[in-house]
Amino acid sequence: MNANADHARPNSVNPGLTPDREPEGQPVSRSGRPVKRRRTPVENTDYAAFAGRVIRAHARRIAEGDVDGLTDLVDWQARWTAATQTAVC
Repeated sequence: MNANADHARPNSVNPGLTPDREPEGQPVSRSGRPVKRRRTPVENTDYAAFAGRVIRAHARRIAEGDVDGLTDLVDWQARWTAATQTAVC
């Protein structure tokens, strides 16, 4: 028998890839408080460019025959208008 067999390996499974697993909880610091993970900042221009690419890609899919996606694109237009009004007002 292997001497290391008695030691349990830490869980290295990505929980996002295994939706049937129970979450193990949020990591905690030495003081017992939840650890706040830092997010990498994204510039507004980069984010806007990404959003534009997503919308253009969706429009190409519709043009290639995914007519059911047209209702999504129309819904996005309404949300875009509402978001623009929120940003300006």
